[in-house]
Amino acid sequence: MAITEKRPAVKYTVGAQYICFNEKDFDSTKYEADVAKMPTVVNIEVSDNSDSYESYASGDVYDSDTIISYKEISVEQLAFDDITLAKMRGDVVSGGVILSGGVRQRPFFAYGVPIKKKDGTMDLRWYPKCKLAENTDTTATSTDSHSDQTDTLTIRAYGFDADQNKDISCLTGEDGYDKVTEDKFFAAPLLTVAAVDALKTTSP
Repeated sequence: MAITEKRPAVKYTVGAQYICFNEKDFDSTKYEADVAKMPTVVNIEVSDNSDSYESYASGDVYDSDTIISYKEISVEQLAFDDITLAKMRGDVVSGGVILSGGVRQRPFFAYGVPIKKKDGTMDLRWYPKCKLAENTDTTATSTDSHSDQTDTLTIRAYGFDADQNKDISCLTGEDGYDKVTEDKFFAAPLLTVAAVDALKTTSP
């Protein structure tokens, strides 16, 4: 058995965030035509909300598994578009007027983010079926010394297909995927391997 040494590239930075709204009752074919891009991310953390179990038989562990119910995405950012946030909350938006805090159903949306690495490659990620879980809204007074005023969004990504996959990623450092650019990947939400593979042959 051979030993193959690998030297994976380290992460360099998180890129912009991408949001595309879906119907309130999720339908993978009904995304809006426009994708919002916001280069405002300071920090992003993704964690699994999972439940592990073990089945015992004959005095030993017979089976074990882990079930991921959703992925929680915590995004710290410098700024966020007020109208987009209102839509994520399910608020009533009429021009520049927002009615917030009522009992409403929050819509699903696709959330995308690229993780850029030091060797120039990227981990491009779509979370196709998300809902806003909570958001902070904190503002401090200005002072003589600068201090960034950041807010945090908590987004939950749910299973979007029959296998309950929560996200789809494209690693541009793998053979054949170097032609998949950030602009092409985030032009519209992607839900299948075939949809990502089709980008390898499309023009820029």
